[in-house]
Amino acid sequence: MYRAIAANKRNTIFIILGFVALLGGLAYAWGVYSGDGSSVIPIILFVLGYTVFQYFASTSIAVAMSGAVPIQKADNPRLWRIVENISISQGMPMPKVYIIPDEAPNAFATGRNPEHSVVAATSGLLAIMDDKELEGVMAHEMGHVKNYDILVSTIVFGLISAIGILADFAMRMAFWSSAGRRDDRDNGFGALLLLVGIVGSIIAFLIGPLINAAVSRQREYLADATSAEITRYPEGLASALQKLGEYGRPMRRKSAAMAHMYISDPVKPGFVERMFSTHPPIPKRIERLKSIGTKF
Repeated sequence: MYRAIAANKRNTIFIILGFVALLGGLAYAWGVYSGDGSSVIPIILFVLGYTVFQYFASTSIAVAMSGAVPIQKADNPRLWRIVENISISQGMPMPKVYIIPDEAPNAFATGRNPEHSVVAATSGLLAIMDDKELEGVMAHEMGHVKNYDILVSTIVFGLISAIGILADFAMRMAFWSSAGRRDDRDNGFGALLLLVGIVGSIIAFLIGPLINAAVSRQREYLADATSAEITRYPEGLASALQKLGEYGRPMRRKSAAMAHMYISDPVKPGFVERMFSTHPPIPKRIERLKSIGTKF
C-alpha cells in the first residue's frame, strides 16, 4: 500500500507540473505574438492567485454547496465517537463534523490539511449503516485527509478552472480584435487568441476533467486501502460499499464539481458520462478490499 501511496503522489505532482508548463507555454505564445512579453506575468499571477483562493476557500464552498450542518457530540454521539476514535488512533486533529440532511446515503471530506479538515455524512448514510460499516466509511473519508487528497484535488481543480477562465477571456478578446480592427497584424493576433481559447477550452472542459477523474479514481482506491489499514477490518467498508450500491441515489443538492469528494458518486452519471466519473465501480472496490492482503 505504501508503494501505491508514493506512486500516487508522484503521478499527481507530474500532472500538476504538466498543467503549469502547458499554461506557461500558452502564456508565452500570447506574449510573443502580442508584442508584449510582459503580459505573461499577469497571466501566471492570475492562475496562481486563483489557485490560492481555491486552496483557502474550498472547504467553506464545499460545506455551503452540500447544505451540511455542523454538530457537536451531544447532537449525534454515535457519529462523533467514531470520528473521535479514528482521530485518536491516527494521531490526527479532530476534524469538524457535519451532517447533511439528505436521505441519499453518502459522505465526504474536505480541508487543505488535517488541521483544517471537515468530515460530513448524510442522514441517509447514518440510517442504513451499522457501527462497523460507518467506521469503515468515516475511516475512508479521514484517509483522504491523512493522504492530503483534498489538497491535491483542490489545486488540480483550481488550475483547470483558471485555464477555463483564461480560455473564455482569450476567445472574447479574439472576437473583439477581429470585429474592431482589420489590419494584418491584428487579424493574426486575433487568430492566435482564438487558437489559445480553443486549446484552453479543450483542456478545461475535456482533457482536464478526464485527468482529474482518473486521479480521483486512484485516490478512491487509496482511501479504501487506508480505511482498511485504520480499522483492521476491510469487511466493514466492503459491506458499506455494498449497501451504497444497493441503496444509492442522487443527492438533492448534487454538484458535479463536488463529486470527487464523496465516497459514492452523488450524481449517478449515465453511460457516456462514466468516462468522467470520479469513482471506480463499486464491485471493483469491494473486490480489492476482499483481497487487500495481496493487492495493496
